[in-house]
Amino acid sequence: METTQTKDGGTRAFRVRSWLRREALPIVAMLLLLGTARASFANHYYVPSGSMQPTLAPGDRVVVDMSAYGLRVPFTRMVLLERDVPQRGDVAVFDSPGDGARLIKRVVAVAGDRVVLRNGRLTINGQPLAADAERGEGPEMFGARTAWLDLADGGGPDIPGVVVPAGKVLVLGDHRGDSLDGRYFGFVDADAIYGRAVAVYWRRGEGLGWQRL
Repeated sequence: METTQTKDGGTRAFRVRSWLRREALPIVAMLLLLGTARASFANHYYVPSGSMQPTLAPGDRVVVDMSAYGLRVPFTRMVLLERDVPQRGDVAVFDSPGDGARLIKRVVAVAGDRVVLRNGRLTINGQPLAADAERGEGPEMFGARTAWLDLADGGGPDIPGVVVPAGKVLVLGDHRGDSLDGRYFGFVDADAIYGRAVAVYWRRGEGLGWQRL
């Protein structure tokens, strides 16, 4: 038995298709573009713990430059346009090699660096990073970047002396005595780092602001 569609039914179907073309498809396209932009250019990160204190506090919201180390095909490691590489002192976002959790830590050493960590204090290639090197006090200096440390819980596990392999970086938390970092899960692939944290834009008790990292 053949079925026929009434004039009213055909009109409704036409209206639905017309609405999809005019309204729904542009919305879907916009959402896809926004998702691509977040994956490729800029995103934000919610800090869940105190492992980066005092630089980052629990609850901080951080702007992340997703293109800092190259413009990539969204959700892949494929680089379309190379820009920079992770540098010592960068606060970077990446997935833990241990369990895949999204983390934010400081890049403290890059390929070829020899690293010694004693009592929470770094020496890179024989050069102590403490501002007061003789006393081993003050913040650590990564070129133009300054990293204030939290050593209230001690320095955590020492690193007696290792060389960072090619294609890798070493990441540590600024709260050296309370940070699950490279001392536990090892080196991180340099090309696995998603982006560089730029600034804290919201902090509990302070609200909106712009504190550069």
